Amino acid sequence: MPQKLQLRLGVKSDPVQYRYSYPWLFSLLAEQDIHHVQLGSFFELYQLPDSWFIKLRERANDFGVTISSMFTAHRELGGFLRGDPEFEAVSRRNWQRLIEVGALLGAECVGSNAGAVLRDEAGIKPQGVRRYLEHMRQMAAYARERGLQAITIEPMSCLAEPPTTPEEIRQFAGELNGGSDGAAPVRYCTDVAHGYADTKGNLVHTGLELLETTLPWLQELHLKNTDPMFHSVFGFDEAERARGVVNVPDVVRLLRENASLIPRDTLIGYLELPGPKLGRDYSDHQLESQLRESLKYLKETFIC
Repeated sequence: MPQKLQLRLGVKSDPVQYRYSYPWLFSLLAEQDIHHVQLGSFFELYQLPDSWFIKLRERANDFGVTISSMFTAHRELGGFLRGDPEFEAVSRRNWQRLIEVGALLGAECVGSNAGAVLRDEAGIKPQGVRRYLEHMRQMAAYARERGLQAITIEPMSCLAEPPTTPEEIRQFAGELNGGSDGAAPVRYCTDVAHGYADTKGNLVHTGLELLETTLPWLQELHLKNTDPMFHSVFGFDEAERARGVVNVPDVVRLLRENASLIPRDTLIGYLELPGPKLGRDYSDHQLESQLRESLKYLKETFIC
């Protein structure tokens, strides 16, 4: 009999960066009775002192909000795949700092997508994957030292950004979780708006197919909407639901029917909005309504 799966709702903080303060976001979420934030990375994060993150954690707690997770907002930790020693060294230092910051914030896990193999250097992908996996084994051990429950990877939507296919998803998870007991588990932060279409635009794997593949290693979710080609991403207001292909009730059904495969009793889905155009007087103010409308829908469908 499948275990009882508790679904919770949170928000990834990306769209407030350089637009609104974190307390503004915490206040909005408290008003909506939502208590989880996934802190998205930003460029200053890797240089800010420990004290800044301790104060941010305290400020979130003032609103009854927990920074439960951290995940990169860009592709800034992708240097392991490139075959460039200088990029590799920077990615290593910043991955370690991301883990340290996650521990300071009291997050359960931190994560990033693996990065990208450059299109004109596609032949180095196998070596890049091996290098990436070795670094991730070491990062998983460091995460355990720092008290984190897991580190996470996000499957992406093109072969240059592995893992993408079900085979790659199983390969990464198998190789990263079969080693030392001194390492934190490596799990997936799966985006329900990611699937795979090939170079001719043929749909190869739907988002639900890839989500189902990740279930034995699923740590958390990114919740957003997309078009049939995974080209644009957007939220869940009425107009966006009409043009999008992500059906949240189908996602919930898949999760509940396969709850026994998921290594967690509680699963948080983080609304991941790109937000309106950044830095315009005619658009910045639209973020609040975008968040409210999408959260209203997700409260009715994801945590119903």
